[in-house]
Amino acid sequence: MYAPPRTKSLPALAALLRCLWRGDGDLLGLLPAAAYRMDIGPLGYSRRSTVIVNDPELVLHVLKDPEGIFPKSDLMVGALEPLVGDSIFVSAGARWRRQREMIDPAFSHIRLNRAFTAMQAAVDAYETHLDRCAETGAPISLDLAMSHLTADIITRTVFSMPLASRIAHDVFADFAEFERHVAHVKILRLIFDPAFHPVDQPDAVRAACARIRAHLGELIDTHLAAGADFNDIASAVIGARDTETQTPFGREELIDQLGVFFLAGHETTASVLIWVFYILSQRPDIAEKVRAEVDAIVGSREVGFEHTRRLAYTRQVFRETLRLYPPITFLPRVAMAATTLGGRRIKRGALVMIAPWVIHRHHAYWPDPDVFDPDRFAPEREKDIRHGTFLPFGLGPRICVGAAFAQTESALILARLLRRFDFAPLAPDSVRPAARLTTRPAEQIMVRVTQRG
Repeated sequence: MYAPPRTKSLPALAALLRCLWRGDGDLLGLLPAAAYRMDIGPLGYSRRSTVIVNDPELVLHVLKDPEGIFPKSDLMVGALEPLVGDSIFVSAGARWRRQREMIDPAFSHIRLNRAFTAMQAAVDAYETHLDRCAETGAPISLDLAMSHLTADIITRTVFSMPLASRIAHDVFADFAEFERHVAHVKILRLIFDPAFHPVDQPDAVRAACARIRAHLGELIDTHLAAGADFNDIASAVIGARDTETQTPFGREELIDQLGVFFLAGHETTASVLIWVFYILSQRPDIAEKVRAEVDAIVGSREVGFEHTRRLAYTRQVFRETLRLYPPITFLPRVAMAATTLGGRRIKRGALVMIAPWVIHRHHAYWPDPDVFDPDRFAPEREKDIRHGTFLPFGLGPRICVGAAFAQTESALILARLLRRFDFAPLAPDSVRPAARLTTRPAEQIMVRVTQRG
């Protein structure tokens, strides 16, 4: 049985000392061994109190939040606000409901079908790039490869332009700058700062966010000036109307919402694809099963939208990777009022931590939780997965609006690239995961690309 890289679990104090010694802000290393076996309990010791919630019923209660007391945590909002404002990703209450009702139609099945052509064009361009890499034999970063490809897909599907365009390229570069700085968690501040302490971002982060928002504004202005000439996600969001007042999003609101699409739309998918291609490089037998399925269903034809729905085993591989490496490692909430959960008192300001990384590896919910086994998601076994224990896209009313987009995109990328290329890591034994904005390798995975015969 193959168990891909994971962070070794330690007792709470030893885990804290390891994190402080490494100094890289990786929160995976802070998780104590007990977290993977408890239903609900304290996550270390901090001034404001942090509680981890694993029990599926309690998880659903927090994420559905019927009393309206568990919004996104102030730490997450403070980190992302300079980029995405008060957008659907961080807003709460009536404002969030209005945004969600307006945005949902942009990701309807019909629009996903239309966006598929743009996805294909991005993969076409990247296959050409990988051909050149294979010819030279020079190592490339698997992390940058997947980030570049998924960012190209997002810019084509959201704004109808390739990443090679000046504005799209500048947005990508500035987002990388934003991620480098904002993803670094200061462990001591997490422990000693009181609840609702202001989150101060470095000048470099605010400058990068300002540039990204200015570029997004340029793209939005182009769409506004063109009227109905575009048929993409941006035009759908621009055309969205409040169901009660029939008013559209304002310009700053459009920048907020489309900033979320760029942030969540490429970074999360890229993080999973990095792990998929790494795992398949270590399990060539599973890679060959994926290739055999693609050959059987697609043959030598172009991989079409309808094919991605039929690639059942390919989707199982992707879902098992989502389980082991959920793109959003933590779904932090904050208690806005004193309450109880599972008989445990929760004080106002406490961090209520729902961690897909932990729940997906919890010993009570998954047999051999650290083993990579795509057959967990085969139809005859999937029915045994307990509701609330698999939440890579969240659960409840705030489930990710782009979940279907990400799954279709990933099935296309896996089918296309595995059919033509092999990816061989240069140092596979040195790979380990880290939790930053997403669940990424602690260091970039360098690979050598070769064309298949």
